[in-house]
Amino acid sequence: VGSHPRALLPGLCDLIGYFLHLLQLLSTCVAFSLVVIAGAWNEDLNNSSVFIWCFCFTVTLIILIVELLELDSAFYSWDSFLIVYASYFTLFCLSTSIAYSIIYLQFIPDGSPRNYAIAATAFSCIASVAYAIEVVWTCVHAEAASCSFPGLLKRLEIFVACVIFTFISNTSLYWHHLALRWYVAVYSICFILVTMAILGHKCKCDIRPPFTCFMLCQTVVSTLFYFTAVVLWPLYQFNEEFGGQPQWSSDATCSSGIFMCVWDQRLAVAILTAINLLIYMVDLVYSIDLFCVS
Repeated sequence: VGSHPRALLPGLCDLIGYFLHLLQLLSTCVAFSLVVIAGAWNEDLNNSSVFIWCFCFTVTLIILIVELLELDSAFYSWDSFLIVYASYFTLFCLSTSIAYSIIYLQFIPDGSPRNYAIAATAFSCIASVAYAIEVVWTCVHAEAASCSFPGLLKRLEIFVACVIFTFISNTSLYWHHLALRWYVAVYSICFILVTMAILGHKCKCDIRPPFTCFMLCQTVVSTLFYFTAVVLWPLYQFNEEFGGQPQWSSDATCSSGIFMCVWDQRLAVAILTAINLLIYMVDLVYSIDLFCVS
C-alpha cells in the first residue's frame, strides 16, 4: 500500500520546514539590521522596507514557535495557511527588494552605508526565495489543492496592490492633496476586502463555488473604487488645473538624473491602478457568473 511522503518521513518534513523558517528569520533579520545599523534608512524617504522585513520576521517567528510547541494541530487547515502566508511574504520581500534597490538605494551615498544597503537587498532576495521554496514544499508534501482561476485572480489583485504600496510609501506623491490621500485609503480598503474574502474561504487557494454574497459584493465595491482611482489619480497628478505636473521635465527630482523620480512613481501608480482594475473587472465578470450558477 502506497504511503504519503509526509507519513513516511514526518521528522524529515518537519526539519525541512524548520530550516526554511530559520533561513527566513535569518535573512529578514539581517536585512533590516544592516539598514538600521548602517544608518542607510532615511526616514525622510518614508521607506517601508524596514517595516516589511520586521513584519515578516515577527510573523515567521510566531509560526516557528507555534510549530515547535506543536500547537499547529489546533488550527484548521494549517498547511493551507502556510501556503497563503508564504505566498504573500514571497511577494512582499520580492517587491521590497525591487523597490528598495531601484528607488531608495540611489539616495544613499557611496561607502559603507551603501554597501550595507546592497547586502540588505541581497538578503531580502534570499528571504523571498526561502518563502517561495516553502510554498512549493508545502504544496508537495501536503498535497494542497492547486489554485483555481478566482483564487489566482485574487492573489494577483493583492500582489499588484503590494507593488502600489511600495510606491506610495513615498508620501510626497499624495500628501499635498486631500483627494489623493483618499485614494491611498481606497487602495488599503480594497486590499483589506480581498484579504478578508480569502480568509473567509479558509485561506484556501482553490476558491470554487458556492460563492458567498460577501465575495461578490467585495469584488463589486473594489472594482468601483479602482475605477474612480484610475480616473482621478492621473487627473490630480498630471493635470495642471488640479495642481498636477503634466510633463516629466516639470518635476525637479527628474532633472537631477535620479532613476524613478517622483513623476515616474506617479506614473507607475497610475499604470498599476489600471492593471489592477482590469484584473478586478475579469474577477467581477467571473464572480457574477459563478454566483448565478451557485
